[in-house]
Amino acid sequence: MDEEYDVIVLGTGLKECILSGLLSVDGLKVLHMDRNDYYGGESSSLNLNQLWKRFKGDERPPERLGSSKEYNVDMVPKFMMANGALVRVLIHTDVTKYLNFKAVDGSFVYNKGKIYKVPATDVEALKSPLMGLFEKRRARKFFIYVQEYEDDDPKSHEGLDLNKVTAREIISKYGLEDDTIDFIGHALALHNDDSYLDQPAIDFVKKIKLYAESLARFQGGSPYIYPLYGLGELPQAFARLSAVYGGTYMLNKPECKVEFGSDGKAIGVTSEGETAKCKKVVCDPSYLPDKVQKVGKVARAICIMNHPIPDTNDSHSCQVILPQKQLGRKSDMYLFCCSYAHNVAPKGQYIAFVSTEAETDNPEVELKPGIDLLGPVEEMFFDTYDRLLPTNNHEADSCFISTSYDATTHFESTVKNVLEMYSKITGKAVDLSVDLSAASASEQ
Repeated sequence: MDEEYDVIVLGTGLKECILSGLLSVDGLKVLHMDRNDYYGGESSSLNLNQLWKRFKGDERPPERLGSSKEYNVDMVPKFMMANGALVRVLIHTDVTKYLNFKAVDGSFVYNKGKIYKVPATDVEALKSPLMGLFEKRRARKFFIYVQEYEDDDPKSHEGLDLNKVTAREIISKYGLEDDTIDFIGHALALHNDDSYLDQPAIDFVKKIKLYAESLARFQGGSPYIYPLYGLGELPQAFARLSAVYGGTYMLNKPECKVEFGSDGKAIGVTSEGETAKCKKVVCDPSYLPDKVQKVGKVARAICIMNHPIPDTNDSHSCQVILPQKQLGRKSDMYLFCCSYAHNVAPKGQYIAFVSTEAETDNPEVELKPGIDLLGPVEEMFFDTYDRLLPTNNHEADSCFISTSYDATTHFESTVKNVLEMYSKITGKAVDLSVDLSAASASEQ
């Protein structure tokens, strides 16, 4: 271990593995270590026995749930936008050759006590029971504007500079009602709260375009895709990629202590009495606890069921977003459902997650609005974890720390953090101009 590396990465969570892969492809010499004897860190994928051990100690799972090894329960379940930045990163690094994706059946939004399919285009707006007749027409005009908007075509801007005009001003131009704004802002543009309304509208419009383009990609019921066997495949795929480019992986390395020089910069990592030298350290918050602060908490319920979520057209996989306003909360609640159709459970079994940014210390009560939508549940586990943000100055200490995973059930915020970290580490942006057809997903 006495070699010198450009970068040492600590933790094999999704973010760390993506960064390790990107840096290896760039030709940097990377050593990747984890204190655990398995891949994934906080974002690992558990079989049934491991799930029971984590939440119920020595109890055994009931036999009626089927074979333990047929379960792949992701601890941080997130769907991928078919044309989103993560899929572009997967193609850019050629990791797609290690993974098989499948389209996600449905994308839904909660409104006034009911679940509705999210309308994403002018055609769907006219069919949607979410809106009355006149509102449908207004929404249709808004969607046409978004679909036709192009940065480099001033004619499509209708006289609006989206870098200056706010999302609220664009919405008021089309006269959209509050409930419509709710589902567009939260279920299409995927904002977690309403602060986006007073930001420049360009990001809002581009996010809706991304949703609509991703939806059109596989002609399915949602803009999302998900790997067969779950997300546990992703860290391992990036580990393989890193190895192809000369990266070194070491699991089961206890302690992993970051060493600092007299100038305060990271110079290496020590484990079991050996020190590997490096120029930069990349890690999750658990490896440098004195350089992060708690900014919130995620509450979630993990549920095993033998049926799809009611009112989702029998979707074997889907996301339901419950906008904050609908629940009188400060942030949204998310339902995630996956099943044997994505090989994450035995035939007939479904895995559902209900997650939100915690506003109380009582997840059972706080998550009830989401749990009530699931119908009968066979087994349920509650879990909370702190959301940590780095407080260090990476220029001063050469440490690059990821943020904890948030409550969302899609990858948009996660990959944003990865791309920002990559730019800080390398001083350049990832080239995301790729041929999207390289990542295909089966419908069946």
